[in-house]
Amino acid sequence: MTGPGLPSPTPELPFFVYGTLRPGEVNHDRFLHGRTLREEPARLAGAVLYHGPGYPYAVEVPGGGLGLAVTGDLVTARPAAYARLLAELDRLEEYRPGDPRNLYERVERTVLRGNRSSPARAWVYVAAPAVAARLRARGKLVEGGDWLSRPDDGR
Repeated sequence: MTGPGLPSPTPELPFFVYGTLRPGEVNHDRFLHGRTLREEPARLAGAVLYHGPGYPYAVEVPGGGLGLAVTGDLVTARPAAYARLLAELDRLEEYRPGDPRNLYERVERTVLRGNRSSPARAWVYVAAPAVAARLRARGKLVEGGDWLSRPDDGR
């Protein structure tokens, strides 16, 4: 229920995943297998990808970063699995609303689906501001913005 003074419910948006939650990566089977209706290629425009210690961070580019994008997948969860999946992904990404210690922030963004480039609203876990600043200063950029195409790093 919503009303004056009550928080609005979290919209059940699809998730844009770009790293260890993508098909074939370590967390896909653990969190998403059997819990999705659709998984389709997508891009997050105006962002770049940095290699963290074992996992990636999407960092939004001030001013939109014309021509820059992070490659990933738009994942639509099964309605019956949505609330639990959202909570599990928040825990995986160590995200708590309003916590200044967050490594990631869960934000609503427009992503572009596959070859059609049709827009869709989605939840995206992006680097929290302090993390983004550190990565911009001395992080290792994933050229081309695709975690699956990064050079072999001993995986």
